[in-house]
Amino acid sequence: MIQTIIKSKPTKLFLILGGFFIANAMIAEIIGVKIFSLERTLGFSPLDIHILGNDLSFNLTAGVLLWPVVFIMTDIINEYYGMRGVRFLSWLTAGLIGFAFMIFIGAINLAPADFFITSKQGSGVPDMSKAYNSVLGQGGFIIIGSLTAFILGQLIDVFVFHKIKKVTGEKKIWLRATGSTIISQFIDSFVVLFIAFYIGTRVNANGNDFVWPFKLFIAVGIVNYIYKFLVAILMTPVIYIIHYWIEIYLGKDQAAAMKQAAMGDN
Repeated sequence: MIQTIIKSKPTKLFLILGGFFIANAMIAEIIGVKIFSLERTLGFSPLDIHILGNDLSFNLTAGVLLWPVVFIMTDIINEYYGMRGVRFLSWLTAGLIGFAFMIFIGAINLAPADFFITSKQGSGVPDMSKAYNSVLGQGGFIIIGSLTAFILGQLIDVFVFHKIKKVTGEKKIWLRATGSTIISQFIDSFVVLFIAFYIGTRVNANGNDFVWPFKLFIAVGIVNYIYKFLVAILMTPVIYIIHYWIEIYLGKDQAAAMKQAAMGDN
């Protein structure tokens, strides 16, 4: 049975694409707690973008390094395995991310060994246990917002992809792949910020804690979307390269049959 699965090229390809999809999504969630300056990373001073009374620059979560890869995998899987293939992997990924965060909470609540707390003082970390908890202990609203945005973004991406493909047929891969990503990322950008920060900071506000005003939520969402829009455009050649490799791996006849079946899979 195992040998039959491994010898099946479509099945093996689904496992490879699905594994890469899930791994990238989970890693993006974990590393997303870090906020970095895109401008300083590229070697120049932060831009002052004036939006709705806010002076902003491209300060982004580290998760943006991998989310473009996730959405490319979404479009590739959609092309060959249809909407049900993407939906299955999306719900599975969301479940695994939720499971991972439950394990993180359990690990955070373990009593640290005395030597562990001071183990990195020489590296400038006075309390290793607090650092560990800060990195893995994302707030509840951040987790809910991230998972909601992920599922909603995936479902919209799949829907738009198929609508465009029904109009263009096999032509214009760039239009259905990039177009679906641009639309889904617009929704994703604002949903995660609205739940995680606009609502989250209000519910969890204590004393003088900062509460996100609506104008800031919109402004940060616009900055994040600008970045995602540009990345989606720049990643278009990668989609063609992956398509080319898959066509060689599967063979033109089998690839064509799978794409035809995927179009009828709702």
